[in-house]
Amino acid sequence: MKPSGPLLLLVLLATAGLSRAQFGTSLLDLSGILPSLSRPANHSRIFYAVMFDAGSTGTRIHVYTFIQSNSEPLPVLDNEMFHSIKPGLSAYADYPETAGETVRMLLKVAKKTVPRLDWKRTPLVLRATAGLRLLPATKAQALLDQVQLVFDESPFLVPDNSVSIMNGTNEGHLNAHATKTVGILDLGGGSTQITFLPKLRKTIESAPDGDYVARFGFLNSTFELYTHSYLGNGLMAARLSTLGALGAEGLEWKVFKSPCLPSKFRDDWSFGGLTYQVSGDQDGRAGYKTCYQEVLKVVKGIIHQPHELEDSNVFYAFSYYFDRAVDAGLINNVQGGTVRVRDFKKRAKEACSKMSEFPAVSPFLCMDLTYITCLLKDGFGFKDSTVLQLTKKVKNVEASWALGAMLDHFHKLKIH
Repeated sequence: MKPSGPLLLLVLLATAGLSRAQFGTSLLDLSGILPSLSRPANHSRIFYAVMFDAGSTGTRIHVYTFIQSNSEPLPVLDNEMFHSIKPGLSAYADYPETAGETVRMLLKVAKKTVPRLDWKRTPLVLRATAGLRLLPATKAQALLDQVQLVFDESPFLVPDNSVSIMNGTNEGHLNAHATKTVGILDLGGGSTQITFLPKLRKTIESAPDGDYVARFGFLNSTFELYTHSYLGNGLMAARLSTLGALGAEGLEWKVFKSPCLPSKFRDDWSFGGLTYQVSGDQDGRAGYKTCYQEVLKVVKGIIHQPHELEDSNVFYAFSYYFDRAVDAGLINNVQGGTVRVRDFKKRAKEACSKMSEFPAVSPFLCMDLTYITCLLKDGFGFKDSTVLQLTKKVKNVEASWALGAMLDHFHKLKIH
């Protein structure tokens, strides 16, 4: 019997959150280790899980509700409550107590969603991504310590290693439907990820190293997933690199110029707990071509082009891909939509040629759209005609690695 669509989605999201050693573990033995409540009416059990996704530009809370039916080998995701808050934890690098307060505020969402009687059996987990990986280790740890303190004070179940920074490999995620696979592109503030199920053996064989390949077993078959996270190639980190400001000294007096910004623009811009003075290049040549050459330095030789990006693969693109497409008028903010790579390119050219008209949206729109175009074309190697599905959710599940990471903890908790 083949799993239903939602069930298969859950399984494959789960595999993406597992460590490399766990990919070979059967995913069909979860029923005995999941926290549960009896539902005598339909002989099923309901349980909850709370996952914090601490990104570079914001912190998000996912409160998942799962139903485990006696007639199904795996639990089905029944519902998800989602809420976010800005800025991200890294903005409080010098004020870790404030970071703890933001987590405490988000915990109110969990308390309202999960029934009080289930609090003590509902696991609470936070995984930080690229934003904290970019901070000095001591500052990142101070933030994690504050979050751990808030977790320990909460009424929820706090597993071992409940608060940590994820490595890049575990940020990929995938949804598949029998022979039709769905690839994932995610563009955060500090890092960017690509995940898909290759059809050609050469794609795996030509990958730079083992960090690009994840193997997992499902229904007596072994799958090899191409998945990689590029730290420093998220949208905000790419801005820094394009400006030449990444790791620069003397921020209090330096002004970082770029032809990707309006020539008369000058302002302070903050990211990762630091503030930079940025401006357009009044003396230089502005526009799309000049800007493209600047962002190309951030992509060329860094992003590996997979051997294949089959047209039969449908790629979903999330996060800043979605947000900038909205800003550029390519898609609807609520419904999302379908765009081709050439659409990003066309809007990038328009934004760069009319930069003085776009500051109301963002003075960085030319730079951001040009970077996205360059990342897709010269980075991953997509064609101009490649179609991307831009959305915030897949089958009503908030699109992120958070669900997979949460399922990973069910393997470890062994709660009865």
